[in-house]
Amino acid sequence: MTRFRWPAALAVLLLAACSQPKEVDITRGSQKVQTASRSEPIFYNGKHYNLRYSYNETLKVFDMKVNGTTATMKAGDQKDAEAIATSALGHFACPDGQKGRLSNTPKYASGTWSLQARCG
Repeated sequence: MTRFRWPAALAVLLLAACSQPKEVDITRGSQKVQTASRSEPIFYNGKHYNLRYSYNETLKVFDMKVNGTTATMKAGDQKDAEAIATSALGHFACPDGQKGRLSNTPKYASGTWSLQARCG
């Protein structure tokens, strides 16, 4: 009978240990907008781009510039420039759960798209 008591006691201890609530510590990123200026290489749709942005405190938006490094951007690349800027802003500057959103109409000049965006 003693042979069965140890396995039974061990089984009871294991079940008791499994039923205890677990303490899970979840650390999330900062819930503040990261306003530091930044320059990042971006790979999008098989092409390389450069993204630069800085925070415009007066307007509370990010002034962003996107240009191609493997091929010059053209006036018809507005959708690509918008996707690169808003996605990168959401990744690098916005708090968890927020995305980058355009604040005005992008402008094109000399192979570079200029945009303004904010988190939201």
